[in-house]
Amino acid sequence: MDQIAALIIQIAYGIANLALISLGLAIIFGMMRVINLAHGEFLMLGGYTVVVATNNGVNLWVAMLILAPLVVGVIGVIVERLLIRWLYGRMVDTLLATWGLSLLLIGIVTSIFGASTATTVSVPIGVIRIGEYTVSGYDIFLIFVTLCLGAAVFAVLKLTKLGLVARGTMQNAQMASALGVSTSRIYMITFGLGAAVSGLAGGLLAPVTGVLPTIGATYIAKAFITVISGGASILTGTAAGSVLLGGINGIVAYITGPTFGEVALLVAAIILLRLMPRGITGRFFRKSL
Repeated sequence: MDQIAALIIQIAYGIANLALISLGLAIIFGMMRVINLAHGEFLMLGGYTVVVATNNGVNLWVAMLILAPLVVGVIGVIVERLLIRWLYGRMVDTLLATWGLSLLLIGIVTSIFGASTATTVSVPIGVIRIGEYTVSGYDIFLIFVTLCLGAAVFAVLKLTKLGLVARGTMQNAQMASALGVSTSRIYMITFGLGAAVSGLAGGLLAPVTGVLPTIGATYIAKAFITVISGGASILTGTAAGSVLLGGINGIVAYITGPTFGEVALLVAAIILLRLMPRGITGRFFRKSL
């Protein structure tokens, strides 16, 4: 029984990890159809925000939960105003521009912090014993935070005027503009929100993964696989993709080790997209958010 409980927590953490790193991308790509290849670097910047803040005496929780999303959200707004706003509707151009932005951010951070050694932050919560097994208390905290973050994003998009206007603008920008909506401002806010969620994820994962200038590459592939496998629905698709792929990854990793777990995740995504080219929510839950 203790082993089953430990396995369930490990699988739940794998699901939460995928959902956490994918949610910001789901907002930007799912709503705005912007292929943001700098998504991993937004996560990386969230991690470095936590590192710099804690090294200067800021409380770790304040750095992770407030400063990381705030700093990366502001960076996202600046990026949208200076770069992305000129490229809406030009998917290939956006892909190339964000790839260049990714390389630029890696270069800047490398010149400041160096590239050879991962910068670490101490894990703020210790282990919890379950009979003969131990699980990380911080992993359980991340599961809880992911659930709360998903609920918060759902509430903003579904229950607020801002969310309604944002969804309407993404569906038909010309009609929204004719009704008096400042579509430019809505695009800016939406991109900034997606960047802030990515920064929060990067800050929360910093104690688990450490931070390197190139760590974004480990995030972005999983994030895109999860979002594309989930399909068009922003939250339902991300949740469905995370549950399926994270569950498979967690089970295989528990049996054979983390390397084969990553391979199983990739194989499962390939099979899923072969059977459901439009993703899970392209086949099911078509009208969900």
